[in-house]
Amino acid sequence: MTSFFASIPEGWRASPLKLVTNFLGRGSAPDYVDDGPVHVVNQAVNRGSHLDWAKGKFHGTSLDPGKIKGFLENSDVIINSTGTGTLGRVGFFEGSQDGRPAIADGHVTVVRARKSEMLARYAYYVLGSSHFYDFMYSSMVVGSTNQIELSRERLASTVIPLPPLEEQRRIADFLDAEVGRTDTLVKARRKGIKTLLERRVANVFHQVSGSGSGALGASMLPWLDRTPKAWQEVRLGLLARMGSGHTPSRSNSEWWKDCSIPWITTGEVSQIRDDRREEIHETRECISELGLENSAAEIHPKGTVVLCRTASAGYSAVMGTDMATSQDFVTWTCGPRLDPYYLLWCLRAMRSDLLGRLAMGSTHKTIYVPDLQMLRIPLPGIDEQRKIVKRIREANERIDRAADAVQRQIDLLEERKRALITAAVTGRIDVPTVRGADVS
Repeated sequence: MTSFFASIPEGWRASPLKLVTNFLGRGSAPDYVDDGPVHVVNQAVNRGSHLDWAKGKFHGTSLDPGKIKGFLENSDVIINSTGTGTLGRVGFFEGSQDGRPAIADGHVTVVRARKSEMLARYAYYVLGSSHFYDFMYSSMVVGSTNQIELSRERLASTVIPLPPLEEQRRIADFLDAEVGRTDTLVKARRKGIKTLLERRVANVFHQVSGSGSGALGASMLPWLDRTPKAWQEVRLGLLARMGSGHTPSRSNSEWWKDCSIPWITTGEVSQIRDDRREEIHETRECISELGLENSAAEIHPKGTVVLCRTASAGYSAVMGTDMATSQDFVTWTCGPRLDPYYLLWCLRAMRSDLLGRLAMGSTHKTIYVPDLQMLRIPLPGIDEQRKIVKRIREANERIDRAADAVQRQIDLLEERKRALITAAVTGRIDVPTVRGADVS
């Protein structure tokens, strides 16, 4: 048996988790349907105590939900047990959003405290403490880098600190209050970041629509109401050469040797998802000269604008060097009348229109090439385009600095919260006397 703490105060005891729980195991296998008992998947477990019901699914059982493995009872603690991004997140079940029965899926571990030994809220804080999280990753994770999982056997044998029930109640009450205050502050700051990002989007739209560039007239563009009378509205194909890409056959291994040509795939979208980065310089994969020759892929020159039109539809960037793309992208190599960075910000300004008006499909959105061939953009002179890009960059830099400063505040608040939780559940602070104590 192993523990994640060095010592405990006098009057506390240490116990393996399995001896203070009535249930400790995984949920049921996926059986998703359109309606039924809520199936709590690991994505629904956030970093806070409340579950994200928007990410829940429904279980297709025809049996009594209470007899299904993973049936959740009020005050159950839930631990994400798989996935490099979500493993170790802890949630607290207090009933489903609409009162229907809930069942945890197989990627979630349910911890049900034995009331005579451990309060559920105390268990939630113990399992959510930073010391436990670090210990879990160092001692309880099994599997490969790409497929890691929490070992329930090791979890069950892990020794946790256990004060008397009344002390557990004081700790939980104290943490409820302190964590609640911190979460309120974090929520307010996240709202501030959201406002800043909305301002960023609005400014980009304002700039590329020419709202401050002279007398305005009615626009024929579906995503704009008005544009400057002095500007043109031109079909993009008249200003830039449109292209695309391809994937060399994976079945021919010879085509995937000596790969050196940067090749943009949907894996690169993560680089540009927040719109801070304008250019792509590196790709996860490359293709070979032989693969290029035996496919419809082509090398596009540095400065070519790319737009993803499939799984991550609507995201765009500029090539920072000569590159090829997969068939998931369309490209525009700009002529002398169009600055590629101005086009980039036009595409980003019209993203919601592209997705709302042109993207097809319910689960995976796709924008089809014939629709993209008909795109039109507002077109000022080339010098004005470059001035617009400069103004966008300057405004974005100011907004991003402000957002980063707020994010640093959030990080410090979250760090303090984790330190406070860990100090309380390991007995490093005397909870009844602590008010704003230094627990760093």
